[in-house]
Amino acid sequence: MLDFIRIACAVPPVKVGDVKKNVQDICAYMEKAQRQNVDVLLFPELSVTGYTCGDLFWQDTLWNAVEAGLKDILAASGANPGLTAVVGLPVRLNAKLLNCAAVIRDGRICGLVPKSYLSDEERRWFVSGYDLKETAAALDIFQDHDTFGYVSLGESQLFPIGDGAVVGIEICEDLHTPIPPSAELALNGANVILNLSASNETVGKRAFRQNLVKGQSASCKCIYAFASAGYTESTSDLVYSGHSLIAENGRILAENANLFDSDYMIIQDCDLGKVKADRCRSSVFQEAAFRYGSREYLIEPMGGKTTLRSDGALYPLRKLPFVPDTREDRTKRCLEVFQTQVTGLKQRLATIGTNAVIGISGGLDSTLALLVAVEAMRQLGRPMTDVYGVTMPCFGTSDRTYSNSWELMRKLGISAKEINIRNAVSGHFADIGHDPSIHNGTFENSQARERTQILMDYAGVVGGIVVGTGDLSELALGWCTYNGDHMSMYGVNGSVPKTLIRWIIQAVSCQEAFADAKDVLMDILDTPISPELLPPDAEGKISQQTEDLVGPYALHDFFLYYTLRFGFSPEKIFILACRAFRDDFDGETVKKWLKVFYRRFFTQQFKRNCMPDGVKVGSVGLGPRGDWRMPSDASARLWLEEAERLSL
Repeated sequence: MLDFIRIACAVPPVKVGDVKKNVQDICAYMEKAQRQNVDVLLFPELSVTGYTCGDLFWQDTLWNAVEAGLKDILAASGANPGLTAVVGLPVRLNAKLLNCAAVIRDGRICGLVPKSYLSDEERRWFVSGYDLKETAAALDIFQDHDTFGYVSLGESQLFPIGDGAVVGIEICEDLHTPIPPSAELALNGANVILNLSASNETVGKRAFRQNLVKGQSASCKCIYAFASAGYTESTSDLVYSGHSLIAENGRILAENANLFDSDYMIIQDCDLGKVKADRCRSSVFQEAAFRYGSREYLIEPMGGKTTLRSDGALYPLRKLPFVPDTREDRTKRCLEVFQTQVTGLKQRLATIGTNAVIGISGGLDSTLALLVAVEAMRQLGRPMTDVYGVTMPCFGTSDRTYSNSWELMRKLGISAKEINIRNAVSGHFADIGHDPSIHNGTFENSQARERTQILMDYAGVVGGIVVGTGDLSELALGWCTYNGDHMSMYGVNGSVPKTLIRWIIQAVSCQEAFADAKDVLMDILDTPISPELLPPDAEGKISQQTEDLVGPYALHDFFLYYTLRFGFSPEKIFILACRAFRDDFDGETVKKWLKVFYRRFFTQQFKRNCMPDGVKVGSVGLGPRGDWRMPSDASARLWLEEAERLSL
């Protein structure tokens, strides 16, 4: 099960008071939504009559037309099974008039939800749902009992519509209150909140609604859809804009484009799996649900089909989930991450009162760690020479990375030193009886451990700590030598994924403080990713490229994000990856590297369980003290077996 739900917001061209015409439009949108496999279709507040009817709400003729129109809507619902439609209408209950949402499915009204918080103007005609003594009771509301029967009415209603999706309803001003009904609905199990609105437009109000909907979807950890009355409402005193939004966990997924709009529908797939994951992992949400989720909520049986129809094809997917799409957002994110790294290291250096020692390879990771250290020293008001860079060439060092290492250290003005480890490693091979012509794990790991030993010992000489360079992606795959590059005294890159590092370096290179080093930084960005542990080829070029060995980091970071952030299954991650990378990799290639990811992720946990301190910069991390806790002996069998069965 992929856990997607397809939601649509429809804003018909309402003609105020013309119920027949409005009902025809509503039915037409229901048919249109059905053809596009919509699960939930939301209409604006009082869309059957128009929001601005005024004293016409008291007219018997209008109410009789509403009852007659509802029959047509129910008939349209019966002809479009599986579609849940939520329609706004006035409801008479004895001497009371209520502003309601009707939840309609498979030809019947599943429930009526009244508006709880009314504006001063609305109180002229309507009473609040909180004023009802008959809350959540089955009431005799309509004259035609054969068509409508007894309908439950109350603001405390939840509507399960299939596959774990539970809908809660609030109406317009309900959202503007200190404790909106949606908060209580969410704490009692609603993961989809629908808001029928008739929000008039004034300067700045569109942005206000955006923030309101985003904030509520974030705090309630839910999907939140908002549909507002269009500009065809009466303009006697106010103008209505037809603003509609669909948000998920604090992120707007869909929104109409025009400032003033009407006669349109937006459709969006939303991921219930993300909502479930966030609620499951949030102790504060669970605590709030325990404390405040005690009201009596009526669970309305929906009947009919219980499987959601969305396949998630309309859900926005990014190949690089750690990297924002736009240049402006990307630069902002990268500089924020960089300053977070700098702050962490600056505090550690200030607390200990020590220098920074870094192994410089000419690659992405060591470059970023060096930039962080230099900026930390600058902010501490200390000279750049308190950063000690050590380049340690050996069998696999290429001319390009060697040259870039020295040029970068020179341009940044740090204390630079070269220690060639070829003889030391060769002597070590002789000590342990390893044939240096055999380029296996021993050949590679011996170099990594020799470099770490030198850095640790040299740190003692210059009064410093070793600043680690390993990144989040390498930690996930265990692509580091235990007690080699795996170890340091403070790891500044430990929660930064490989796919983001190159963008951080690019963003930092444009800062005035690093202008002199921009040329060499650009060349480092163009250098293939390699551990440089095997000798270069005959032309002196890098012969060992990491992505040929462990797979594309773009894929692995995609796998890592959805595994850790939301706990998705191999099947769902595979389907999402095949969609996101359909122009880059075929299904068999995605499956191959997904199996590599799970195998390495489980078997390499022992390295993560003893990793050094390092600042956390994002929502996904592998630090054993606060981010990811897993026994080193956990079995990957279930994940690998599911991955083996995958096919498109």
